[in-house]
Amino acid sequence: MKIQPGNVVVITGAGSGIGRALALNFASKGCTLALADINAKGLQETADMVSVPNSTHVLDVADNDAVQDFATAVIEQYGKVDILINNAGVALGGTVEQVSVEQITWLFNINFWGMVYGVKAFLPVLKQQPEAHIVNLSSVFGLFAVPGQAAYCASKFAVRGFTETLRQELARTSIKVSCVHPGGIKTNIARNARFESLSEKEQQRGRAYFERVLRMPPEQAADVIVRGIERNAPRILIGREAYIMDITQRLSPTRYPALIKLFNRLMPS
Repeated sequence: MKIQPGNVVVITGAGSGIGRALALNFASKGCTLALADINAKGLQETADMVSVPNSTHVLDVADNDAVQDFATAVIEQYGKVDILINNAGVALGGTVEQVSVEQITWLFNINFWGMVYGVKAFLPVLKQQPEAHIVNLSSVFGLFAVPGQAAYCASKFAVRGFTETLRQELARTSIKVSCVHPGGIKTNIARNARFESLSEKEQQRGRAYFERVLRMPPEQAADVIVRGIERNAPRILIGREAYIMDITQRLSPTRYPALIKLFNRLMPS
């Protein structure tokens, strides 16, 4: 898809991290932005950083009615949507035994159902455009599984499956679909992750691990995503880790956990 000035771009999770970086990237190309986040302060900070027409929407993507209202407001204001980016997401640490059903439900309502609600709400207006694009954020944990991340992995595998199916269903339409698998991006998702089921020591160990592996600036990730949209890439891998793990799980789908352990030991401290 050729990104042009005047394209209307919808971004959820725009109050920080990759969402904010995407807003700045699209703004530099003259796009009009509809920005959504549950964090009103962060959302307004993002809006203040761009100089293109934009609207801000405090939004809980886990609320289907609120997402529908969000879509209605955007369409009423701009008359169209060219690019939809379902970026909002949360993290949850803990083994299957440790995390509660309520915690898993909370995570799925945002990571998976929030994406589904966004697609369903905006799909009719996207189909009216001569060219449009849907981008759903999965994760490297949507490519392979790791202990202590069962809920998060499951939600991101679900995003991947939904997105890859959607791409096939829309293949004969004007809408392109991309699934993004970021790895090692320095955002607030790990810092804000829920670890309630873990001991204080386990929480500290988990946060320290993510601080060690999350190194890539979100601006770099946003640039990769935008270039992926421009070339209509069905799968957008971000970071060395994403490429390594994608290849590893393809070549050795039953033995990759041992290779992941080796990779973690080799990571610089």
